[in-house]
Amino acid sequence: MFATFLIWRIDNPRVERFRMMVIDAVVPNFDWAMAPVTGVINLLSDFQSYQRLAQQNSDLRRELQDMKSWREAAIQLDQENARLRDLINVQLDPQLTRITGVVQADSGSPFRQSVLLNVGARDGILDGWPAMDGIGLVGRISGVGNETSRVILVTDTSSQIPVTIQPSGQRAILSGDNTINPLLQFIEDPDQVKPGDRVVTSGDGGVFPADLLVGQLARGTDGRPRARLSADLERIEFLRVLRSQPTARINDAGSLLAPLNAPVLPIEADPETEAEFLEGGGDG
Repeated sequence: MFATFLIWRIDNPRVERFRMMVIDAVVPNFDWAMAPVTGVINLLSDFQSYQRLAQQNSDLRRELQDMKSWREAAIQLDQENARLRDLINVQLDPQLTRITGVVQADSGSPFRQSVLLNVGARDGILDGWPAMDGIGLVGRISGVGNETSRVILVTDTSSQIPVTIQPSGQRAILSGDNTINPLLQFIEDPDQVKPGDRVVTSGDGGVFPADLLVGQLARGTDGRPRARLSADLERIEFLRVLRSQPTARINDAGSLLAPLNAPVLPIEADPETEAEFLEGGGDG
């Protein structure tokens, strides 16, 4: 050992060549001894790489989940925005002002179909007013609280709405039967209507204003005429309540009818003929 130490300490070209010969002869034969150490080092390096990959994978999964959440929120906002645009863009009678409310809950049951709105008496809501989504008729107000109101859907069995089927102009009654497509009953002349015809409110009886869109005529599986509603009752989030003005009642018919002894004017008389007729007391 001492001799080896001395050889390694002597600074001489010949000794240096000898040292290199020894190294060349001995070091390659140490590969078998270094193999376990090299394997352990490689294993530690691979384990560290695996840890980094696992951490990156976890971070990517978390970011992907966040992106999915944001995507879902964006889709919901886009759908909500579309419904609000529908509420704004639908053309109605300018005399019909409206109040938009948010559907808070579905208060219906197998025997009664209705929803609750977050607008009520403090907003001026009255019983009987029609409620629409962005396109078609949904129902009518039936029950008003101070801050909420209930809407009976057109599919409820208590709902009976006079309608007109276009273009034939046939009158009918839209009758709810707790199905998604209410019945069209008492059609004046069923032969004059066909599937695809437009169904709107008629305004008869002062129940609803005229010409509110209901949907299209369709044939049910039972062969009976029904209305395929334009409103999407399965996904209503906003409703527009129309301030329905009551129909003016005629209390004094005499102001509209001519007296019995008044002269009857000829049809399409010109002004000169009309003046001569009135001066002559109505005599031919």
